[in-house]
Amino acid sequence: MKQIVLIFLFLSSAIFSQVNTEVHVFEITKDGENYSLANGKNISNNKDYDSQPFFYDVNTVIFASSRNGNTDIFLYHLKDDAKRFISGTENGGEYSPQRIPNSKDISAVRLDTDGLQRLYQYDFNSGKNEELIPDLKVAYPAWFDEKTVVASVIVNDSLHLIVSDLKKKTNTTVAKNVGRSVHKIPNSELMSFISKENTDYWLLKSLNPKTKEIKIITSVGKTEDVTWLPNGVLLIPNGNDIYQFNPLTDKIPSLFFSFSDENINNISRITVNSDGSKIALVAEVSPEYLAEEQLKGYNNRDIEAFLKPYSKDVKVYNYPNTFRYEGIEKMREIYTPLFENTPDLHCQILKRIVQKNKIIDHERVTKNGRTFKAVAIYEVKDGEIINVTFM
Repeated sequence: MKQIVLIFLFLSSAIFSQVNTEVHVFEITKDGENYSLANGKNISNNKDYDSQPFFYDVNTVIFASSRNGNTDIFLYHLKDDAKRFISGTENGGEYSPQRIPNSKDISAVRLDTDGLQRLYQYDFNSGKNEELIPDLKVAYPAWFDEKTVVASVIVNDSLHLIVSDLKKKTNTTVAKNVGRSVHKIPNSELMSFISKENTDYWLLKSLNPKTKEIKIITSVGKTEDVTWLPNGVLLIPNGNDIYQFNPLTDKIPSLFFSFSDENINNISRITVNSDGSKIALVAEVSPEYLAEEQLKGYNNRDIEAFLKPYSKDVKVYNYPNTFRYEGIEKMREIYTPLFENTPDLHCQILKRIVQKNKIIDHERVTKNGRTFKAVAIYEVKDGEIINVTFM
């Protein structure tokens, strides 16, 4: 691989939120050297958590999806829109589903309600499961071959990269302080992973699982997730954009695709199918969704629905910057009696302006028989409302 190139130092260091994320699939087209994404489809359409997509085959995606307060493995066929849940663990939930090489079965990280976190194998048809790696708290696994797993594993308060030989039942630590993105590098016998040993910027490195040799590929700034096209081009998401970088030929990254869809925000996961014809990504919905969600909770006088879009550390101001209070529990204390004692409470949006991560609502509010106008400004970050300013 090429020597290190310092790129993407401008990337956000924020850990992406899992609040109301959706899984989208696009077709990849190429005209000369230029890529384009078309025919996008939201394949999750779920109010809560949907993430960690993986192509089971070129036209089938599996991902973690919440239902009834739990997270299970969801399968979606792109050609006929057929879908079903594969797992339904009552005392736990599944994450990071992947197809096991040379098998129809699926692996997934199962997090039990008692705190036990292990890698399991799930029968594709029946969903029956068995533990694959005992004693390791696997977080983000990737398959090298049908008997070898390379995974980011929780050790104390950090992630270690561990190579597990399922046949020999051995676990070998090869790196410490790593990230969540582990992938097979196309056309090679190597895996890639993100090293976080450097606090200023993170490095994408290659690992030979057989020899345990590690080499630097490039810097990825502070991005958490990457993926590879079948031709060996690295894809790196940044906000609403995806950049491309060929470690063999490029010195700096170039734009792969920029999204104008307001429901593609803060791309947190990204993966490509085996023939490079489709890409699946995880993104936050439009910030407007959060403003609308809390509005519905307000008008229904449902305190839990109202509070759900807010950060636990939300700050509330009077315009322009007079601080009123902080915290979701304080907000609960203020709005609970209001909802309980005001049966005619209602807010109508007269006009809404959405500008990047800010929403400005001009409102007509009815309260205790009186109607008045107000303005509320919401600021969204990482899938939550972090600030509210009232005029």
